[in-house]
Amino acid sequence: MPRIRLDMSYNGNSFCGWQLQKNDPSVQGALESALKQLTGDDVRVTGSGRTDSGVHALNQTAHFDSDASIPPEKYAPALNSLLPQGVRIHRSLEAAGDFHARFSARRRTYRYLIKTGQNRSSFCDGRVYHIRRCPDIARLNELAAALVGTHDFTTFTAAGDSSESRVRNIEAAGFLPRRGLLQFYISGNAFLWRMVRSIVGTLLDFEQRGEEPQAVRNLLLSKDRSLAGPTAPAQGLYLYRVYYEEHSG
Repeated sequence: MPRIRLDMSYNGNSFCGWQLQKNDPSVQGALESALKQLTGDDVRVTGSGRTDSGVHALNQTAHFDSDASIPPEKYAPALNSLLPQGVRIHRSLEAAGDFHARFSARRRTYRYLIKTGQNRSSFCDGRVYHIRRCPDIARLNELAAALVGTHDFTTFTAAGDSSESRVRNIEAAGFLPRRGLLQFYISGNAFLWRMVRSIVGTLLDFEQRGEEPQAVRNLLLSKDRSLAGPTAPAQGLYLYRVYYEEHSG
């Protein structure tokens, strides 16, 4: 069967996450339902990662196999006519037979958006995390730099994470002001369950408490989630990009 690749975005507010659930709406479920209507077959869709409930994606990648007589590039407009509001396919194309949305990915980048200060915009509800104070960005970046490299990130994952290994390589992490928001970016080979949200909450907590970068290094070595800060809420998190071999950067 031909393998079809989909590049898409979605607003996570309407979904329980990427992964198919029995009783709750998921992005995977919406795609598979649309493909059933389109092809008449039960098609299983595989994503590059399982975003949690309320988490958004600017660029998620998925694949499926189908022998339906539909040109690969036509899946995007056809699916968009069937998908619920909040999920959009940017492009569809035939991929190599050994392409795998999850296992072929070389790097993933997440971004977390924070609105700071007393003024709160209704347009940010469900899309950014609002905190009333204005943290020290230079201090936040000093703390975030301690995450770069290959580490065991047990400290920053939820208890239910089922990964065989919790060692991950982080290539870049930091904060920058952009368009009136404070943006956290992090790029690495893979991420654990709720890892990014745990990191964001901890860095904000440590900055407020005046901790030094060594405190983050010690936290990583401890492998003790109870020593980390609170988990930041889902609405500020975005899967920003998934990199495959055709991307040089």
